[in-house]
Amino acid sequence: MTAEVLTAPRAAYRLIDWMRAYLGGEKPLITDLDLIRQMLPSTPFGKGVREIKAPAPATWSGCAGALVRNPDDAAEWGIFYDGSARHERRRFTIAHELGHFVLHRDRQTDFNCDKTSVFSGSETMAAIEREANVFASNLLMPGDVFGKCIDGVHIDLHLLSGLAKQFEVSFEALCIRFIQHTNQRAILVCWDNDYLDYECRSKSAVKTRARVRRTDDPQEPLPDTVAADCDIAQEWQGITVSAALWCAEEAPYMQLTEFKHTYSERNRVLSLLLLESAEPRKWDNSWHDENSFDSYDKFISTGQYPVR
Repeated sequence: MTAEVLTAPRAAYRLIDWMRAYLGGEKPLITDLDLIRQMLPSTPFGKGVREIKAPAPATWSGCAGALVRNPDDAAEWGIFYDGSARHERRRFTIAHELGHFVLHRDRQTDFNCDKTSVFSGSETMAAIEREANVFASNLLMPGDVFGKCIDGVHIDLHLLSGLAKQFEVSFEALCIRFIQHTNQRAILVCWDNDYLDYECRSKSAVKTRARVRRTDDPQEPLPDTVAADCDIAQEWQGITVSAALWCAEEAPYMQLTEFKHTYSERNRVLSLLLLESAEPRKWDNSWHDENSFDSYDKFISTGQYPVR
């Protein structure tokens, strides 16, 4: 019998199951990271480890997060975070480092996740950072609970903003989790200083080859879109436009709803696009080679920002 491959989502779900069993079957909205940290050494994921010390602020500069084994005691590990980070960012960082502990501890004895980790030039380093991000996202926003919050309900930024507060995650992390989970054709685009930072697409968007048209490098917001309108800082309820305005391969009769959130403290904008349903292109299997998260690595390097 083939052994189960321990993926980041499976590992996160298993920890969630153990946490719920400890809580008597309760399914809390907010994942108790401290409880999970304390439980881990007694689980199959913590073999050979006696203790994971309580997370503490890093004492060195340039550290977004770190997981370190005590050089004098191999059975003791510690987690560090950026002491100046917001509460939501700290939670994501701690969940990310727990992901390294579960998934990658057998590969190295320390993980210093600074802001350049995913751009270090090492494919191995980039891959494990992506895995730790996916683990953190699934741990903080478990699929079964998250699905009940968004499946079959009207989606707008008011709903997503409220969910971010309930899950105690950043608005940006919540939007990315929505893209990961939803069955809708959806695209999240992040603009930084008026240029494309990253684009991520739901599985349905990938299957139907929906993606933001490229007109330049670096890419600026497309003309006539809400994203390009400097007079509109926030569009929380959405504006319906032709899908072809954003996505070159969309039929002219298809529509999408465009939402916009501008962060007050930086020139940074999120565009959420919800497209009308369309059938996958059955004669075209090349979408299998496309990634849902075209530039997802960018997210971890820029951090996560508050909802307002």
